[in-house]
Amino acid sequence: MHILGIDTSGKQGGIALWRDGALLDSAPIAGGTFSAQLIPQVAALLEKHKLNKSDLGGLAAASGPGSFTGLRVGLAAVKGLAEVLGRPIATVSVLEAVALAAATEGKVIAALDAQRQEIFLGEYEVARGSARTLREELLTQAAFVAHLRGEAKPAAHVVTADASVAALLHDSGLAAASVARPGAADIARIGAAKIARGETVTVEQLDANYIRRSDAELFAKPAR
Repeated sequence: MHILGIDTSGKQGGIALWRDGALLDSAPIAGGTFSAQLIPQVAALLEKHKLNKSDLGGLAAASGPGSFTGLRVGLAAVKGLAEVLGRPIATVSVLEAVALAAATEGKVIAALDAQRQEIFLGEYEVARGSARTLREELLTQAAFVAHLRGEAKPAAHVVTADASVAALLHDSGLAAASVARPGAADIARIGAAKIARGETVTVEQLDANYIRRSDAELFAKPAR
């Protein structure tokens, strides 16, 4: 089965084709060009391997957190393809992908730099290559450090894909494993496993996992 993975959550994005347990191919998409390049890049990748859209058995999408605009573009493309093809959709949190990249089991805390002196935090129970979400939230750096210092927290494995978060923890006397930021290939791989387990969403259920509210929401004037 061919699974198309799409990641437009970061400054750079990409797409990947996963087939029968292995990466078939992938292609990067430059930041700022998602809306113009995503669909043409998907078409080019399929054509390269002599595939049609109908050969796709499922779709996997990075659902966030990340760029508001990028996520909207990626999820809109997934919705369109899934609706036309009638294929299952698997959503993958970027934090979830970071947690799974740690390649360990038990409680795993994934952390990403959310800018503005804030941290995206995700807590998961990882077993046999899948991650059950315990919580995902936005914390200030101080609250994040305090959270990790709380009771029972040393039992969790902490992992990050951002050097700034690793430095924050180091300066606070805490440790974290560092992994590469997940990309489209990781989204396709995790998504393929979810589809195989039946962990899918409908087109209507597909939505971004921003975690942080947009600036428009934060600074909107209250209705009179």
